[in-house]
Formats: sequence, structure tokens, C-alpha cells
Amino acid sequence: MGAEKRWLFTLFSTTFLSLLFLLVYSISAFSSSKQFPSIIHHGIHYPPAFAYYISGGRGDGDRILRLLLAVYHPRNRYLLHLGAEASDEERMRLVGAVNAVPAIRSFGNVDVVGKPSRLTYMGASNLAAMLRAAAILLRMDAGWTWFVSLSAMDYPLVTQDDLSHVFSSVSRDLNFIDHTSDLGWKDSQRIQPIVVDPGIYLARRSQIFHATEKRPTPDGFKVFTGSPWVILSRPFLEFCILGWDNLPRTLLMYFNNVVLSEESYFHSVICNAPEFMNTTVNSDLRYMVWDNPPKMEPHFLNTSDYDLMVQGGVAFARQFQKDDPVLDKVDEKILKRGRNRAAPGAWCTGRRTWWMDPCSQWGDVNVVKPGPQAKKFEQTIKDLLDQWNSQMNQSIYWATPHADDSVYRNDRVEGKQVNSLGDFSELSCHEADTIEEPATA
Repeated sequence: MGAEKRWLFTLFSTTFLSLLFLLVYSISAFSSSKQFPSIIHHGIHYPPAFAYYISGGRGDGDRILRLLLAVYHPRNRYLLHLGAEASDEERMRLVGAVNAVPAIRSFGNVDVVGKPSRLTYMGASNLAAMLRAAAILLRMDAGWTWFVSLSAMDYPLVTQDDLSHVFSSVSRDLNFIDHTSDLGWKDSQRIQPIVVDPGIYLARRSQIFHATEKRPTPDGFKVFTGSPWVILSRPFLEFCILGWDNLPRTLLMYFNNVVLSEESYFHSVICNAPEFMNTTVNSDLRYMVWDNPPKMEPHFLNTSDYDLMVQGGVAFARQFQKDDPVLDKVDEKILKRGRNRAAPGAWCTGRRTWWMDPCSQWGDVNVVKPGPQAKKFEQTIKDLLDQWNSQMNQSIYWATPHADDSVYRNDRVEGKQVNSLGDFSELSCHEADTIEEPATA
């Protein structure tokens, strides 16, 4: 009899738990399955949309997913690229995780590259992958305004509502690209050496070849260099990918044999194209901390960097270790993002509970609601555009000020160099051309 009671208790308990699970699942499924994509409007009367290219290598699938959820918004477009060194299994896991997000499944605005590029460190294959991503995004979505390149080691410091709200006041042909014509040591170590990227034509080798001879610095065009992380306008990318002008293709052939060509290609194209050289804002809007002396990559940010990082008033920061606690702090304090959930915005209308994602229900996706961090970011953009307008009035679109006049300075923090908005002492597009012109009476 005791055994029979235990059996009945087990049966009833299992039945109760099954019904409870089914009820919770049904409510959740009902809340999301009844939702359909709201109409997305584009144009000058609506917030701008962004096309994100997020790249990573083997083992970066989870980091890419986390970054995607941190920057997700239904109005944007996303292309995720796991390099060829990543396994097909990891790539399919990423696809499955992406499709498990209700909003992404409904709006269909996230794609994963199925035939990935083989990337070589310091080689031109990285630039080729970025150009390919830009071409795909141009073809797949006609509504986005700016192209944003991110790596798996990046993270946002503003919400997408913040970003769209602030960029609504920015001319939509501007390009945020940190650049300079003052090559310094890079001339002899990056520009003049001749290298070949085997990732373009070999299946296995992963290091660039160095030629025994160097070539002189070009005099047919002016070389610019800077940060590889860019925010580029749609018109400029159409010029690079689809335009009739041969300048982008000519420079691409040259930079195919340059070390770290992604640090020079877009910079040189935009600064040598008369129709675009006056659309450059000399900032990549990233927060980075460089060791002193600087290394090849910036310092890995952690919780000790948090206060300075959020006070910098920029859109993104890099670089971070996987699942570093500082990312959890950004999620909690700035993005208000739950684990494995998209960062909520004005488009999310669901209740926030332990079992329900507020972004599993949505309303008008064309409405944005900026948060507290938007004020700092808005001030940064205002200062940059004020400087831009000032230089435009002087017939110099973006002549960088002297260090003592700049709003943002390079500061030393515990032996590290903080550079959140680029080095204002360098020469940018129009300034470099202007100072070379002879003085007139």
C-alpha cells in the first residue's frame, strides 16, 4: 500500500509539473506568436537605421551572440561572420541561437555568413571580408543609413534608442572615421613593405608573406591611416562598392599588398575623393585604453575602467575578455539587458519578469526613447559637429585643433594612454590638403 501511494504521489507530481510547464510555455508562446512585424519606416522624418557587421573567429560564437543582443533593434540590419577557422557546428549553433530570439525570428533582420572568408592576421583578407559584408548589406536592405563595423571583442556603451536619437541630428552623409596623413613610423613599417596575404588563394597558410624589397610611398594619391573601426555612410559605401569612379578599385589593388590594409583603405579612399573628403568626422566613437608604450592591440578593459569608460561619452568600447564582469555591469547599468535577452528599447512592450522577455512583445518600432547615457553621447556629437561647422566656415571641413584646444585629450591613467575620440593633433583630410597649398596674396 505504501508503494502504491508513493507511485500515485509521483504520478500526480509529474502531472502537475508538466501542466505548469505547459501553461508557462503557452502563455509565452501566445505572447510572442501573436506578434507580427510592425511597419518599419525609413527617411528623414524617422530615426536612422544602422547596418552592423559583427565579425569573430573560432570560439567567438557566444560573444557574437551577446554583442548582437546588446545592439539589437528591429529597424537595423545585422550580418554576423564567423571566420573559416570556426567549425560548421559552431556556426550552426550561432544560427540556432539567433533564430531562437522571437523578435529576430519575426523581423528577419539578422543573417549569418554561410560561406565564411578565410582571414589572415594583418592581411588584406580582412578588408576583403568587410567589403563583402558591405556589398551584402547594401543589397539586402535599402533602408539603413550608416554601416558599423564591430568585432566580437567590442561592446556598446549606449542603447540603440540612444544611438538613433543622437544620430537623428547628424547629417546622413557624414562618416565617422579616425584618420591622419601623418604616417610617422607607419610609412616605413606598414606602407612601404610589400606583403602577400595567402588567405586570398591558399587554404591553409595563416601568415602573410613579406617581399625582400620595399616600394616608395605613393605620390599618385595621398595615403591616410587610422582606426580600422568605422561608421560609414551609405553613399560612401555605394561609391566604394558600386560607383563608376575607379579610385576605390585602384586603391584596393594597391592596399592589397599593404600590412593591415583595413587601417588605411577607407581612410585613403575618402580623403582622395573630392565628393567625400568633406564628409569626414575625425573620430571612430570608440573608447580604448592603450598600454604605454602602445602594443599592437589596446588594453583589455575591466571593472576598474568602468567609470572613465562611461564618462567618455562614446558609442562603443573595446576590447573585452569573454564574459568579463564589466560587461555584466554595462548590461545592468546602461543597457538594462537580461541574460540572453535583447537590450530593451521603446519598441519593447512586454512585461519584464523572470520568465518573460519584455522584447518578446513589441509595438511601434519607429519610436525611440533615449536613456541617461544619451546625454553624454549627445554632448560628444555636439562638440564634434560644432568643431566641424567651425572648420567649414573657414573652408576647412575638419581641421583638427591643437591639443590644448581640444575638448577631448589624451590622458595618462596608471601608465596607460586613454584615447576615446582620436588624436586631435593629427592631420585630417581637408587640413592636410589645405596646408600644402601655397599662400596667396
